[in-house]
Amino acid sequence: MDSSGLLLDQILFGVFPYVALFTFFFVTIQRYRIHKFTFSSLSSQFLENKTHFWGMVPFHYGLIVVLTGHIMMFLLPKLVLNWNSVPVRLYILEAVMFAFAALSFIGIIALIRRRMNNTKVRMVTSPTDWLLLVFLLIQIVLGLYMALFHRWGSSWFSGAMTPYLWSIAKFSPDVNYVTALPLAVKLHIINAFILIGIFPFTRLVHVLVAPNPYLWRRHQVVRWYKNRSLIAKLRDRV
Repeated sequence: MDSSGLLLDQILFGVFPYVALFTFFFVTIQRYRIHKFTFSSLSSQFLENKTHFWGMVPFHYGLIVVLTGHIMMFLLPKLVLNWNSVPVRLYILEAVMFAFAALSFIGIIALIRRRMNNTKVRMVTSPTDWLLLVFLLIQIVLGLYMALFHRWGSSWFSGAMTPYLWSIAKFSPDVNYVTALPLAVKLHIINAFILIGIFPFTRLVHVLVAPNPYLWRRHQVVRWYKNRSLIAKLRDRV
């Protein structure tokens, strides 16, 4: 690799992660201190619930499982590699991860279509929401692409990505672990740090202070009060 390529790798994988992490922690703390009540999912569920349910639930379940898998590979790489030493177990792990990644893809496509096609929902969708959806979609698509064309990611993640991420955590970034990885993998890493960097500017901050109870709560019944004459009187008094 030429010197310009090495310099680019140093910037993207040795410097940019710290920019993203600093932005994440600094802005998140400042936002919580100054605008605490904006730590909300800003849900548009009350505007339209049917499509919202079939988008948000598969997206969340898929993403939670995939992220849990990534965390396991990061924290327990030897355990993952030992599990993968038996081919059948490796196939099962890869198939499960792919299935839940596909589930999150289906969910986010439904969410994007909902925000594009529903007038009320589109009106309350901010540019930041669109930006977040685009980067999430890119991340999921890259993950699915790698699962198909750069297989056994759970093994090479444990062998290459885990030591790289630990080098970032130890403030001694070693980009040699990632320089030889395929372009799609590099883009996946960069996009992950972009998501970390924009995290505190988006509605994602709600995961830091509140769970998503609608994933398991019972259906809620909402009744609208339609006494038009009383509403008109109250409006006239105001």
